[in-house]
Amino acid sequence: MSKRTAKGRGTQVGSGEASALAQLVEPLVSGVTTTRANLLAWVHACGVAALDAVFREEAAAVAGPKGTHQAARTHHHWGTTPTELTLGGRRIQVRRPRVRRRDGPEVTLPAVAAFRARDPLTTRVLEQILLGVSTRGYAASLEAGPVGVPSRGTSRSAVSRALIRRTREQVTAQLSRRLDGLDLVALFGDGVVVAGQTVIVLLGITRDGRKEPVGVSVGSTENAAVCTQLLQDVLARGLAVEGRLLCVIDGGKGLRTALQDVFGDVAMIQRCQVHKQRNLQAALPQGRQAYVLAALSRAYRAASAEAARRQLRRLVAWLEDNGHSDAAASLREGLEETLTVLKLNLSPRLRRFFATTNAIENLIGTLRHVARNVKRWRDGTMIRRWVGLGVLRAAVRFRRIKGHGGLGGLATALRPDAAGERAA
Repeated sequence: MSKRTAKGRGTQVGSGEASALAQLVEPLVSGVTTTRANLLAWVHACGVAALDAVFREEAAAVAGPKGTHQAARTHHHWGTTPTELTLGGRRIQVRRPRVRRRDGPEVTLPAVAAFRARDPLTTRVLEQILLGVSTRGYAASLEAGPVGVPSRGTSRSAVSRALIRRTREQVTAQLSRRLDGLDLVALFGDGVVVAGQTVIVLLGITRDGRKEPVGVSVGSTENAAVCTQLLQDVLARGLAVEGRLLCVIDGGKGLRTALQDVFGDVAMIQRCQVHKQRNLQAALPQGRQAYVLAALSRAYRAASAEAARRQLRRLVAWLEDNGHSDAAASLREGLEETLTVLKLNLSPRLRRFFATTNAIENLIGTLRHVARNVKRWRDGTMIRRWVGLGVLRAAVRFRRIKGHGGLGGLATALRPDAAGERAA
């Protein structure tokens, strides 16, 4: 027997085994699916029956047993009526008994009032949309509803209305809230383009290490006027800046100008070192990139700002001597502002954290993820609503920054006068 024949027979045997295994597994999978569907239908039926029992018991508690004469009766039964409640991400219609006062209007049963006040439909809609489900595909993403029970609230228009109502309320509450008592030691700022509009986002870091979104603005460009208006709005909402404030930005001129115009010398600008590396890399031929970027990384890891400054100046001179004047100009521009964290004597972990805009770029990544399914943007209000929704989504996952125990030292470096007063 040749090797080819043996190999062919072995392949046939393997294929036959796979087919036999598939035949064995298929009934199991089918049985699990059927069992799950039947169990869900049984749970729904029990739930609807339980609702009916609760309604009847409450009606009897208010108006007395049905069909029994009571001389001192203050309420009486008044038939039944369809009532909408939320179940499984949709509104279902069940019948409930009606109770009226003998001398007045109809009385709402306590269970009905509780269900209406709770109304988790908009929460379910919001969760599904954040998971990537479109408004058109919302109904298909839900499990089957109770059999024989009328339902609604899953159409594209209904889902859209619920989403708009919920996001408008949440975004307004979050992005317009008062900022009194928020003790910030640092402020991150960055921009992202959404539907052709530039969105500016501000993220604060509190003294105890919490991340707090403090402002969002939508404009045509990332210019100084838009950024200035955003910063002024943050101050108008009660943000108190005591002493200096570490401001981490990517180097955009609009935000940098706005920080200086609004905060003056209170703002200690830290330019993102990663953005500086990218800018420098773009100005170099590929053969020189590895050497220059390695030298730049060593400088940023130096023990002090003075040591880093010496290394960077040597690198600027090397670039100029080797004919890379554009790269030298890029490195020279804002050089001191890339070394701000080295001047504050931070721990290595905090120095790495505040040396880049990674913290706010993670938030912006969430904004992009949330808005990825929107195909038709209508206006700036819609953009702001979806951006606010992304901010809320990111805020839920925020954790205190690593090394937050050392932020007291940063606060002392930024506010030496306040530290002296406390010591006195």
